[in-house]
Amino acid sequence: MGSDLPLESSMVHPSVTPLPSSPIPNLEYDALVIGAGIGGLVTATQLAAKGAQVLVLERYLIPGGSAGYFERNGYRFDVGASMIFGFGDRGTTNLLTQALAAVNQQLETIPDPVQIHYHLPQNLEIKVHYNYEKYLQELSRFFPHEQQGIRRFYDTCWQIFNALNSMELLSLEEPRYLLRSFWQHPLNCLRLLKYLPRNVGDYAQRYIQDPILLKFIDLECYCWSVVPSAQTPIINAGMVFCDRHYGGVNYPQGGVGQIALKLVAGLQAAGGQLRYQARVKKVLLEQGKAVGVQLATGEVYRGKRIISNATRWDTFGQLLDNIPPSELKWRQRYTQSPSFLSLHLGVEANALPSGLDCHHILLEDWQQMSTPGATVFVSIPTLLDPSLAPSGHHIIHAFTPSWIKDWPSTGSQGSFSSTNSPQKFSQAAYIAQKQAAAQQLITRLEKIIPDLGQYIHHLEVGTPRTHRRFLGRQAGTYGPIPVRPLRGLVGMPFNRTSIPNLYCVGDSTFPGQGLNAVAFSGFACAHRVAADLKL
Repeated sequence: MGSDLPLESSMVHPSVTPLPSSPIPNLEYDALVIGAGIGGLVTATQLAAKGAQVLVLERYLIPGGSAGYFERNGYRFDVGASMIFGFGDRGTTNLLTQALAAVNQQLETIPDPVQIHYHLPQNLEIKVHYNYEKYLQELSRFFPHEQQGIRRFYDTCWQIFNALNSMELLSLEEPRYLLRSFWQHPLNCLRLLKYLPRNVGDYAQRYIQDPILLKFIDLECYCWSVVPSAQTPIINAGMVFCDRHYGGVNYPQGGVGQIALKLVAGLQAAGGQLRYQARVKKVLLEQGKAVGVQLATGEVYRGKRIISNATRWDTFGQLLDNIPPSELKWRQRYTQSPSFLSLHLGVEANALPSGLDCHHILLEDWQQMSTPGATVFVSIPTLLDPSLAPSGHHIIHAFTPSWIKDWPSTGSQGSFSSTNSPQKFSQAAYIAQKQAAAQQLITRLEKIIPDLGQYIHHLEVGTPRTHRRFLGRQAGTYGPIPVRPLRGLVGMPFNRTSIPNLYCVGDSTFPGQGLNAVAFSGFACAHRVAADLKL
């Protein structure tokens, strides 16, 4: 069945560009950015393009975080999902295109004609086509009695998307931007204010009665927000449900990791710096204000503004000892989502049936949608970019939600703990658990790729422990999810924190998870920081 090389092994990539010059510890930078995820890199490049002196400190060997990559035996695997929004060539919601252009970079992409092919209970098969009318026709074919409700629901999403797509997307914490936006687009601003405190379920249940179709909309939300429609902000859904038919889903030539590499190249060309293998241990405070960071090596860097691309759980409680009251209040509203169990396969090309789509979601029981292991996400990026695999082979990336507590850590055998710290067990038991989990996923995949197990050339398994170790995310979490249905995005914090000169960016800030969403967070954070620095 191929090798079982754990993702916990080293993932060095030889093509990472070295620093043109070394960071200077005794220099006070305009901005220090903790972490080279997409949110952190967009913030850094935006500030560097405005003339700021920026230093990014990345704990790992390559940039990108969850949008990174690794290479094995001629395969280039994406760490996370490969269904990418934000690369359109029109409007204002194409934030990845804009982020690259701001530092004179561009990236060739490959359009995907089908965003997702759903394989659902009762043999329900639905394809989300790039062509919007074709998608509505597909839904109406399965739910002819809901044709009017389907259109009214998605029309609501389009109202939101068109409002967002009419204006520059920057910091909602910057009063001059808000006044300018309202002056230029008063009706669209009022429309967005109307939808800001609402969730998808509010409108799905208003226009649709069929319980199976409502379950499908739950899954449409769950596949990117990790919560059902009742807890998914309608603003976010407006972006996702419409941009897939507007800018489309576009795969970066050379893999998802190219996005971060291009941003790093642009950062350096603009005079910014990035240091790898620089794990920030502590944010330094003086008189209650953030003034710098200390690395695990003891080195200290000082900055006028400190920007954390770590999760809020890692920022407050790890990088800072004390948790401010505002963060405690936030933790009452939001909790950690699960991590993922990831299966990375290299397979013989003749394993794939003719006409197979790139992205799939498999679910066998509607009631188990949010149960770990029940919903399986599948990407086959080599159907779009064959260069990612050796000739005659394909990549299959399958992943499913999984909790770190279900994966024992290695060491002496111990009893199960219900806390965030998993039980200890032997390395052999851990490997055996990974192998069993891999086989379960392969069996699920054989629904769309018959006899897959016979064609596997390379196999790797990543667990929540893997995500925690390499991505530096507490419990390997995908990001924050609401504890209960909240008022849309009203409770999601912006970039400034209660600690002066300290900002957060990424999926723990408005508007949440997803590459285009964290790019939005990066644009907003850079805008707010630049205004504070009077750039």
